[in-house]
Amino acid sequence: QVQLVESGGGLVQPGGSLRLACAASGNILPVNLFGWYRQAPGKQRELVAAISGVNNVDYADSVKGRFTISKDKDKNTLYLQMNSLKPEDTAVYYCRLVDKYEYWGQGTQVTVSS
Repeated sequence: QVQLVESGGGLVQPGGSLRLACAASGNILPVNLFGWYRQAPGKQRELVAAISGVNNVDYADSVKGRFTISKDKDKNTLYLQMNSLKPEDTAVYYCRLVDKYEYWGQGTQVTVSS
């Protein structure tokens, strides 16, 4: 079993920055994918950014050039640096880890508002 705990969400003004972290613990098998997703009210959950097991990185078009995903393999932690935040980035952000199984974190709220 794997546990994912997100942190770093909060309220930020448009143009501001936040850094999310997702700490993974437990019996982690070889990872196929480790990524960030988000869900805004009334919308489906969508990919924000993800790193594959061979370190290919994928970003949603809406965040390219503003968000950066990275991971600390030694700490089993995934990060999402979010810059130039916009009101439309407001959502609950979830991390997802896929090894032989699929795991989701509990989510962290990001609100971009003046």
